[in-house]
Amino acid sequence: MSVARHLEEAAEKLRQASALIAQIRNGPVICENQNLWLAALTDYCQALADIQTYNNESVHEKLHELAGLAGLRKFRSST
Repeated sequence: MSVARHLEEAAEKLRQASALIAQIRNGPVICENQNLWLAALTDYCQALADIQTYNNESVHEKLHELAGLAGLRKFRSST
């Protein structure tokens, strides 16, 4: 699967988690809702981390493409 597709999926998970957080926030303050809110917040944070990872990967790929176009024989790896 392409980086762009992974990024789209992560963005959709972020939207879903955000909508769930908003929905739960409007509900009563009970233990069950707090557990649901915490799970949604965890999903939101994971989606944010995925988005950052895929954005970094996309930038890395573009840098390699630019290095190739600039005629650099080897582009230094960040690892």
